[in-house]
Amino acid sequence: MKKIFHPAKERGHVDHGWLNAYHSFSFAGWQDENKVHFGLLRVLNDDTIAPAMGFGTHPHDNMEIVTIPLKGILEHKDSMGNIGQIKPGEIQSMSAGTGVLHSEYNGSKTEETKLFQIWVFPKVKNIEPRYDQKRFSVEDRKNKFQILVSPGKSPDTMWINQDAFFSLGNFEKGKSIDYKMNLKGNGVYLMLVDGEIEVEGQKVARRDAIGIWDTDRINIKANADSEILAIEVPMN
Repeated sequence: MKKIFHPAKERGHVDHGWLNAYHSFSFAGWQDENKVHFGLLRVLNDDTIAPAMGFGTHPHDNMEIVTIPLKGILEHKDSMGNIGQIKPGEIQSMSAGTGVLHSEYNGSKTEETKLFQIWVFPKVKNIEPRYDQKRFSVEDRKNKFQILVSPGKSPDTMWINQDAFFSLGNFEKGKSIDYKMNLKGNGVYLMLVDGEIEVEGQKVARRDAIGIWDTDRINIKANADSEILAIEVPMN
């Protein structure tokens, strides 16, 4: 088993006024040669967008993009003709493929929008761009991991163009659980959304993250009521 620990305080941070963002991996003006990616996970941004503000139309290609709203309303518009809102409890998935233009805005004039945006390198390049969003039951992740995104085209999850799995779990204080890798050779990057946990002897606090690979099972203990985001990806 191999591990890498990323304390929350060591993330990159930018505050543009309209956008307050923390970067787990090198992004835009913040670069750290020791934090470029974890396996095929390239970006994990923890964004807060001010009311009525957002990202204007911009391009992406050959990247799998997953957005997880945590608070507020995110408005989305893209060159594929998709226009809509995403709220907590919903997940957005987009294959940029051969190229797509999109914009993302806070849909509220009074409340902040908070979200995670995650980029994963694709398994197959230059596919036709694709957009999807889906609502999940929060009750189905109580004291267990609920798979949100997977490579299998299942009605229960969202599809991703990579052998990757995204899961969320809400665990009560005192609970112990094993995270089992879905595919041999994958590693998992655990971001603690909130709470306090212990992962294979490593204490992990709010917004800390730990990456683990070369194993098929990981033990997690909740030292407080905790929410965990698990991003399982191929390591090469």
